This record gives sequence, C-alpha cells and structure tokens, in this order.
Amino acid sequence: MPHITSRRGLLFGTAAVSAGALLAGCTSNETSQASEGSGTQPAADDKPGKHVTIGFAGPQADHGWLNAINDNAKNRAEKYSDVTLEITEGSNDVAAQIGQIETLINKKVDVLVVLPADGKALTQVGLKAMRAGIPVVNLDRIFNTAQAYRCWIGGDNYGMGLNAGHYLGEKLKGKANAKVVELAGLDNLELTRQRTQGFDDALKNYPNIKKVARQAAEFTVESGQAKMAQLLQAQPRFDALWNHDDDQGVGALRAIDQAGRDDFVMVGGAGALSAFQAIKQDDGVLKATVLYPPTMAASAIDLARALGQSKGVSGLAEHEIPASLTLYSAVVDKDNVDQYMPTGFR
Repeated sequence: MPHITSRRGLLFGTAAVSAGALLAGCTSNETSQASEGSGTQPAADDKPGKHVTIGFAGPQADHGWLNAINDNAKNRAEKYSDVTLEITEGSNDVAAQIGQIETLINKKVDVLVVLPADGKALTQVGLKAMRAGIPVVNLDRIFNTAQAYRCWIGGDNYGMGLNAGHYLGEKLKGKANAKVVELAGLDNLELTRQRTQGFDDALKNYPNIKKVARQAAEFTVESGQAKMAQLLQAQPRFDALWNHDDDQGVGALRAIDQAGRDDFVMVGGAGALSAFQAIKQDDGVLKATVLYPPTMAASAIDLARALGQSKGVSGLAEHEIPASLTLYSAVVDKDNVDQYMPTGFR
C-alpha cells in the first residue's frame, strides 16, 4: 500500500483500520485475554512455530512495481525462521506460469501465494491447488471464482482514482473553470478502467472542474513520454494532471520538461521511489502520488504463514484470517513523503 485527522486526512490519509494495521497483528508477540478465554485460534506472531513451506508464483518482473512485489515477498519470508519460500522464475506466459504453479503443487507446498499474469486464465490452477488441500493466497489480480483461493489481498484501483480526484479537487476548489487531463494506463486492463472511473466519480463533487482530455499509455517510460507529449500539444492550458503510473510518469515528466511546462499540478500513481524523491524536492509539477503498495506481497506472506500454522490475525475476534483484504490507496505528498520513502520501488 496508513494516516488521519482533519478533513483532508479523512479523504486522503490513513484509513482508520487498514490491512497493514491488521497484519501488523500477525507479528505481535502478545496474546489477548479474550482469545485465551474464548477458545479462539491464537494469532500468528514472530515466535517460531510450525514450519511452513510457501510457494510463490508471480508474473515476470518487467516493471518496477512487479520487481518490488518479488522483493517484498522474499524479504518478508526471510524474517521468519519457520518459513521456507519456494519462488518461481515468473512468467507473463500463461501456460508457463500454470506449469510453474503445478510444479509447486506437486512439491506439496503448504500454502501458495499467486499473483497471476492473468487472473481469469489461471483460475483453474488455483482451483487445482485448493482441491489438493493447498490453500491459496490470491495476490492482487483476482481469480474468476472465490473457490480458487482461500484469501485475496490486493490494491484498490478504484480508490486510487477516487483519492487522486479528491486531492486535485481540493487543490482546485477555488478556481473557476478548472481543467484537468488524464494519462491512463493500458485501456484493455480492467484496473485502468477502474482507476479512470474512480477519478471521474471524484470529480463529480467539484462542479468547477472539467476533464478536457485523456490519453492511454502502456505503463512504460517510453509510452508515458510519447502520450504526454501528445496531451501537451493538444491542450495548451490545463490546471492538473492525473497519471496512473509512476513508471510511465518518468517519461511524462521528461515530456513536460522538454515542453517547458510548469503551469499545472501533477498527481502520479503506485509509489515509485523516483516519485517520492521528486515530491520531496518539490521543484517541479509532481506534487503527490497515490499508492498501490507492493508491500501487499509481504502481507501475503504473513497471511500464508498464518494459514500454514492454522492461526488467525491479532486484533480480530474471528478464528480465521479474512477472506479478503483491500489495501488503502493513500495519497503521498510533501507532508508525509518521509514516512513512505523506505517503501518506494525502483
């Protein structure tokens, strides 16, 4: 994927109870009196317990965020002396990833964590694992049926757009006839459509603002630069830009610099280290980014460990871990960027 207070904090800051807060309980060494007296399963903690072998399968790390997913999973697993992580090479080829997961099933791992290259296409192998008695933690890109996983954890694409829209709406609240533009991601992805829908819904709260242009890029530096250049040429004046992805934002910022433009506010998305650094430096158009935290992979390891040890989540009364956890899309700006700097991905 953090934060509260003030009206601004309620819109853009920390959710009162976040997935991170709940999963922090997974590493608590304290057992509440309520759980001791009610027969509730103990919560997972840092103390070594039953050994758990976790199989991890994700797509090829051809993007900064996906590479950070792998790093978060590996680093979290290394924290636990009772966890062995069996990690696959990763592939964007559906057949290859299915084969990798089937190998993990045949190895009889205790729990699987799967970030599918294509949730729909990999649903059957998720079902195969569950039917083999191996619980699956479905990470981010969701399978077609809840029968294919025990727990889903992921980001909030709609919430990213919603919080980006509210942030810019508050920035432009006193400006008459304000104009915004949008640099989206791949339009054939549902997540892109969700981010746009959230943004559009937020802007409905600000009648003084109109979205005047939208371009879809491809989540790459090159596409971000090319599509941003087109936006700048087509729109000689606008007040704000919502860019879906910080990787393509690197290219967008190049195009903005080349055009000599500094007459608008830019909000990015995902939480790249380069974005955090630019926000902290505060000498350009980029003023904030909306998180899609790769730390979800670390939390997925926590959940898998808890499943393998038949434990719940500290802070919840239920015997079992939740069926789903949606991470909060916090807005990071100069006021809180130092807090998030260690989580920035390259």
